[in-house]
Amino acid sequence: MNFYFRDNFFNAGFTEILNEQEEIVGHIDLKSAFGWAIDVYGPDGQLLYKGNFPILSGKWEVTDADGGEVGVLRSRFAFFSKRFTYETDGRGSYEITSPVFSKEYEISDEAGFVADFKQVNAWFCSGAYLLDNQSDALDTYELVAVIMGMHTIQKRQNS
Repeated sequence: MNFYFRDNFFNAGFTEILNEQEEIVGHIDLKSAFGWAIDVYGPDGQLLYKGNFPILSGKWEVTDADGGEVGVLRSRFAFFSKRFTYETDGRGSYEITSPVFSKEYEISDEAGFVADFKQVNAWFCSGAYLLDNQSDALDTYELVAVIMGMHTIQKRQNS
């Protein structure tokens, strides 16, 4: 399933999640310009996932609508690539990798490829992504929260 979604320039407000037919299949609430937190909603407006940085932490936590931890995203040090690890509760660990100057990312587990996404925005626009999820273990809306967390980690590292 392919989803298109994006950040806002000021990290605040609502943005839509679109499918390949450009139909709205959910939305993201970017909580505030200073809070570094998001909520991901499904097609019926129900809250599905939340993402945020715990106080004084560089890890991005993804929780379900009730606040139960779903997974934790961490940035990994690498010289010639961008590397992140997403550790889930009971569903394994996933590596998110990309060559250093590329806008294309791959998500894989021990068995191999599970999803990919690419940044599709222009130079002066906020982050926009196309996600192609092939995983049965990772929900597509969960991956939206993970990718927005990765985007936020990168923005924090660059500022």
